[in-house]
Parts: sequence; structure tokens; C-alpha cells
Amino acid sequence: MEERKTKVLIIGSGPAGFTAGIYTSRANLQPILFEGEQPGGQLTQTTEIENFPGYPQGVQGMEMMDQLREQALRFGTEVVSRTITSVDFSKRPYRCEDERGDVYLADTVIICTGASAKYLGLADEKKYNGLGVSACATCDGFFYRKKNVAVVGGGDTACEEALYLSTLCNKVYMVVRKNYLRASEVMKKRVEDRENIEILFECNTVGLFGEEGVEGAHLVRGKGTDHEEFFDIAIDGFFLGIGHKPNTDIFKDYLELDEQGYIITKAPGTATNVPGVFAAGDCADPIYRQAITSAGTGCRAALDAEKFLMSNC
Repeated sequence: MEERKTKVLIIGSGPAGFTAGIYTSRANLQPILFEGEQPGGQLTQTTEIENFPGYPQGVQGMEMMDQLREQALRFGTEVVSRTITSVDFSKRPYRCEDERGDVYLADTVIICTGASAKYLGLADEKKYNGLGVSACATCDGFFYRKKNVAVVGGGDTACEEALYLSTLCNKVYMVVRKNYLRASEVMKKRVEDRENIEILFECNTVGLFGEEGVEGAHLVRGKGTDHEEFFDIAIDGFFLGIGHKPNTDIFKDYLELDEQGYIITKAPGTATNVPGVFAAGDCADPIYRQAITSAGTGCRAALDAEKFLMSNC
């Protein structure tokens, strides 16, 4: 077992993590960044990104994350291709242990572990990932202009996704498992009043089909009942609107989390309830969940950590 000390430990490697690495390494804080189970974060599972400033022709998700990683390395961020599996924030320096059992004692910690989209668990979701399956309408809706798409879910998230897509797409189906929408009354009315949104109640998705990408979905209405009915809908995009799960389980004994598990930070900064521990990106953002907002909070967390170190070390 190895034990090392560092001024800044960054947990996570999406836009927030690498941006925090760029800023803290430029401040000569010699940060150590753990990439985690998915190096580069969710964007590595995305095809083309067109809404991140500085890429007028768009950029592939993997390419952009490789460039962010290279930039962080250029300024001196030490990138470790392992995962932090446990932490002890009861006293400083904070103790963080990786899967090998190596221990890192950190004066400050910046948590950028992100959030994972919830999926239905269909094999076809993986098969068509990046080929018509998406968990972010804001990110990918542009590619489905004047096309037909489906959104799975009946809560506020699904309604928001459907409403956004309805401004771009020819037709939006909402595939709702129950016989009602769980969303707020305001959101329900907006969806019901939108002419190009069709709500398919009591429906479950059982599969997707298509040659080079999604061309349709296999649905069942009234699953397990005496009026069970199987049918298909023709769509070009399949959007998951059933929420996200923040990757924060290992911090729950020390940090204040909201009901969904997102880390609560002290506005307007990125500080958590533990002095010297900061959170950035999707793990602390249940609202926006965009690459650019994650990068912005990564910058803020780095500056907050630098200020903390100047006052406390």
C-alpha cells in the first residue's frame, strides 16, 4: 500500500474534473486527478457535440475529452487511471483510497463524479447508443429536426424533454408506463396542449429496431393484462427521460445530499458542508447537466480550493 500527500485531489474526469485540473495545475497546486470507471465521463459516449463553445463545426465527444485531458496534462495535472473507492472526510488531511488500496491524503478535494442517466435495461439501448438513443434532448435534439422521436417517462424531466423536442421535431411520442403523467400540473398541461406531442399511456418499450440506427420501437400497451397489445412506432430518435443518478454513494456518510443524492453546495460557491471539500459538475447539478456548465463549475471549484488553501495551509 502506497500513501501520498497532495494539496488537491480531483475525483472524476469529465469537463468539470479536467477543467479543475487545468486551473489548479496552472496555480502550481500539483493536483492529482482520478479518472474513475469512465475516463472522460458521459461525453465519451456521445457522438457529435455542437453546443460547446469553440467548436464551430462540432466535435466528437471522445475527441473533446481527449483534448481536455491533454490540456490538463500539459499544465502538470497528474492523471491516475484508477477509481477512488472510499473516503474519510472526518478530519484533514482527507483520506481517499483507490481500488488498489493506495491512500491519498489531501488538503482539499474536488468531487466531479458526475451523474449517470437511468436506462430501461434493454439490450437495444446499448446497441443503438449514439445511433438514435440519447439521454439528453438538449444535447442531441438538434440532430432530429423535422423527424419523429420518442421520449420515455411521465415525470417533469420527460415532459421537459418532450416539450424541447417538440420545437425541433415533426412528431414526439411520450411513452408512459402508467395511465397518467406524474409531472406537475403545469407541465402536464403544456404537454397536453402541444399539438405534435402524442402521449402513449400504459405503454412499455420492449425493443428498438433499425439497420444503421434507430428506425422504430416495439411497444406493448397494457402489459400483463387481458387487453395486452403489441405495436410498433416509426421513430428516428429514442430519448430517455426517466432521470439521472448522481455518482455520490461513497460520500453519503460525510456530505449533505439532496433527496436524489446530488451534493448540496453553498451558493454562490462550490463548497460542501465539509471545509476544503468542493463539488462541481453533474454530481452537484440536478438542473442543467451540460458540458459547458460542468466546465464552468470545475473552474469555480478550482478557484475555491485555491482560496481555501491560501487561508488554511
